[in-house]
Amino acid sequence: MDKAKLKAFLEGLYYVYARRELVYPDPLYYLYRYDDLRDREIAGLIASSLAYGRVAQIMKDVERVLSCLGDKPYDFLKDNKNFQIVPDSFKHRFTTSYDMNNFLANITGVIREYDSAEGFMEECLRLSGGNMLAALDKFAERLSRNKKDRAFPLVTAPKDGSACKRVFLFLRWMVRCDDVDPGGWNVLKPSQLIVPTDTHMHHIALRLGLTKRKTADLLTAYEISSGFCSVCMDDTAKYDFPLTRFGIRSLDATYITLKL
Repeated sequence: MDKAKLKAFLEGLYYVYARRELVYPDPLYYLYRYDDLRDREIAGLIASSLAYGRVAQIMKDVERVLSCLGDKPYDFLKDNKNFQIVPDSFKHRFTTSYDMNNFLANITGVIREYDSAEGFMEECLRLSGGNMLAALDKFAERLSRNKKDRAFPLVTAPKDGSACKRVFLFLRWMVRCDDVDPGGWNVLKPSQLIVPTDTHMHHIALRLGLTKRKTADLLTAYEISSGFCSVCMDDTAKYDFPLTRFGIRSLDATYITLKL
């Protein structure tokens, strides 16, 4: 494939679609409420963890959890002594009120010990010799403490082999900085990001010739990321948002093939 032509096409998409007014409905939308990075981290962890299922339900349930934390989620959790935060009636597909309250308790433990989620990620990277995937295993393990057996994971670990789409989505939001992604983290660089890969992104990547793998797993996410890296070495996940707008706006992915 002609890389120059692919880059021109992707840059055109970025120019048209990478705009804040096109974010809604996307759980990323909720991060814009918070100027304080520590509040934004918490909103990002909650929003990304629930980013599965129908988008309308995702938006509704993220809003429901965040409304329990008030205007300053960081201060609320750091001072909180009662971890029955979301009501028993809360349920997001496979995620119950117990799952979410346990998740919030784990986030609280992290910010009390490390001051911020970024501080914790920095420690995970240090303990893992700078290996991002090994660091994410530690990150996921801490945030999943006391998870019930067979419960749907709110933070997936790369060691499990899945594409870890929601974890990489969270990192994209926190590490990249443009009109769409608010950024704020310095512990990782945009060049280190893995493209959040779900069925839709996998389908597009197959059309673009960025992968030949048939399963949207971690190896496929790596292969897709390597393909984007060859086009934009310094910002691997730059085109994730524009390409996902394609799906939200009901444009068939065959259009990508036709344009190329």
